[in-house]
Amino acid sequence: MAGRFSPRPTRTTVRGGHVGVPAGVPRQAPAPGRVRHWAPDGPLDLGLVLGPLRRGPGDPTFRATPDGSVWRASLTPAGPGTLRVAAHDGAVRAEAWGPGAEWLLEQLPELLGAADTPEVFEPRHRVVATARHRRPGLRLTRTGLVLESLIPSVLEQKVTTDEAYRAWRLLVRKFGEPAPGPAADGRLWVMPAPRTWALIPSWEWHRAGVDDKRASTILRAVRVAGRLEESLRMEPAAAQARLELVPGIGPWTSAETVQRSHGAADAVTVGDLHLPGIVGWALAGDRDADDSVMLELLEPYAGQRHRAARLILLSGRTPARRAPKMPRWDIGTL
Repeated sequence: MAGRFSPRPTRTTVRGGHVGVPAGVPRQAPAPGRVRHWAPDGPLDLGLVLGPLRRGPGDPTFRATPDGSVWRASLTPAGPGTLRVAAHDGAVRAEAWGPGAEWLLEQLPELLGAADTPEVFEPRHRVVATARHRRPGLRLTRTGLVLESLIPSVLEQKVTTDEAYRAWRLLVRKFGEPAPGPAADGRLWVMPAPRTWALIPSWEWHRAGVDDKRASTILRAVRVAGRLEESLRMEPAAAQARLELVPGIGPWTSAETVQRSHGAADAVTVGDLHLPGIVGWALAGDRDADDSVMLELLEPYAGQRHRAARLILLSGRTPARRAPKMPRWDIGTL
């Protein structure tokens, strides 16, 4: 969700995690991979469902292409894999390549929100009801991968979105590997494996603009990667508690992670710079709301607070900026 100090309106604070997916322009078909067809049981908007997984417009692990497809490169339990997803006439066609192809296709329904239960959500405010009516294809993704969401969330701690996205882009391209298969015309990369993250030299973190605190948090996390991935068998609250056992991972980071890895409908983000004011403004006209006020306002949505917050973000009801933009920091001068 929100949570980064943003120098300009971001995809998160303004649109609630939505990626524009083109309607489809014919193009030459890529080399065939393993294929799966799947029909969702309701409306499905690929841009809304998968949008939170993209870390900026230059994310090397994510592409939305002019033919209406969404491409993702992931490091699965079976190895690296590339997934291409396209929706047409209420059905989904997915192709996958690489050692992780079968795992990605098996995970496809949950990735596209099959485990989500949007029908149980009851809007309690007009702004939420309107946003839901306008976005019937919103479902909460469940990737089944923890580190994939945890590491970029750590990079986004207390910096601008541009700084965090740049760090993710540079580190993945330098230490990851090219995604298998056609991979969106060779533009996709698979994130590094835990051991590779652990071996990144200190000066490379520095070149990517990552301070020692965030780098150290990632290094501690990848050393217990197996234990963190085991949290997928836990309820989201218990998974957050396990993540927060790693020094440097707090409620903001754990919520941002399980929202994606577990499809956690109630994991509202606390400790965020922007979100309390946005929720306060949309529901009560209070732009100065803090976390306690936000949680009180979201109490009617207990069990579905993350979904409610996303719908509020998608509504576009955000207070006008009145504080100066946060400057970028050069960690070399600190």
